Amino acid sequence: MRPSSRGKALGIERPLACVSHVFTPKAAALLVAVGVGLLFYFDREKKKLQEEKEKARASVTYGRPDVGGPFQLTDQHDKPFTDKDLLGSYSLVYFGFTNCPDICPDELDKMGQVVDAVEKALPESVPLRFVQPVFVSVDPARDSVEQIRRYALDFHPRLVALTGAYDAVKSTCKAYRVYFSSPPPKEGDTSLGEDYLVDHSIYFYLMDPDGKFVQAYGKIDTAADVTQRVLDEIAKWEKGERAENRYALQVRS
Repeated sequence: MRPSSRGKALGIERPLACVSHVFTPKAAALLVAVGVGLLFYFDREKKKLQEEKEKARASVTYGRPDVGGPFQLTDQHDKPFTDKDLLGSYSLVYFGFTNCPDICPDELDKMGQVVDAVEKALPESVPLRFVQPVFVSVDPARDSVEQIRRYALDFHPRLVALTGAYDAVKSTCKAYRVYFSSPPPKEGDTSLGEDYLVDHSIYFYLMDPDGKFVQAYGKIDTAADVTQRVLDEIAKWEKGERAENRYALQVRS
């Protein structure tokens, strides 16, 4: 006797209805939701790991990290601005572009929060409480002086916004170990139009009053975290632990 016949003979029916209705629309929707959730989770973790790798790559060297150096750009008031203008105070330097939809504004807002929090936390007797926020455009073809001037108005009142010729920007990014992908303008053409994408590193740097690299911060670092680290560094400087060549303090208004 075949198995199916034996089952009928014993009064046992195969649960066909149960088998055919296990994968319901609700179960399918749940499976899709779980899959999407896992995709977003792993994508976020991948970005965090990549960010940490970029920060480590910017910092790994023997002795003091070799980040920063001479540069010559133009600020939002169409005046020359060089690395010498940052000497004498701590500075937070971020590289981005004005057409960035969310990451750049978020990071610049965070920088502004840090600047205000550090100034508020320290007494007036500590001149180094004035941290200089700096924005460097990696998209000079679209970020003219007028464009960065308007853009800077949305952020901290002491923010210095910088742009310049493509080669000058590229040289500055190289000195700061910043990755960016905006294309150079074609020969004889000063612009590229509007139809292209820009990619870039998404962390900013703390530079000391001697213009030397201290730390890099990314999206995973909160304003409170960065503020505490900046305060710790200022405390070290005040104790003479990092004071190598003191420059006269130059606080830009």
